[in-house]
Amino acid sequence: MTVGILAVQGAFAEHKQKCVQLGADCIELRNHSDMHAHYDALILPGGESTVQGKLLNDLGMFDTLKARIESGIPVFATCAGMILLADKIENDDKTYLRSMPITVRRNAYGRQLGSFYTESDFKGLGTVPMTFIRAPYIGSVSDEVEVLAVVDNHIVAARYKNQLAVSFHPELNDDLRIHKMFLEFGK
Repeated sequence: MTVGILAVQGAFAEHKQKCVQLGADCIELRNHSDMHAHYDALILPGGESTVQGKLLNDLGMFDTLKARIESGIPVFATCAGMILLADKIENDDKTYLRSMPITVRRNAYGRQLGSFYTESDFKGLGTVPMTFIRAPYIGSVSDEVEVLAVVDNHIVAARYKNQLAVSFHPELNDDLRIHKMFLEFGK
């Protein structure tokens, strides 16, 4: 399996390391021509969603990326990546790919000082480590969305068809189970 990892900004190298540990090949998607390479699954990393959204447009990647997601390619989005997928953003008029029927709240836990680590239950996996960095959370989901994890009464992980989105950064911990779950989508 080959995973395409959006590599215009954010924690893409850490995702690549996890996927390689699990036996996947990875390619970095940095510009328009990379979008036409062969990849079986896609990761949208954490980082800064407004910067990533702007770069997707400026680099001519947006339309191809949206089309690939709409075609059903498995997608794993963390933190800013979840904001890119969200149909609505509570505290921002700007939206991006709008492929997942969720409403998110940007920087929901505050600024950098509001970042934290916890361990909590993740449906089907048990207790997993969760590192939140200027993280969003999901305020609401449509009926078709499966809630996978809740922390402090806020949805922090969800699945919709081929899309898995989490508020936190599993790529920053040693636990591989969430990445493994994602890679199994593509099989």
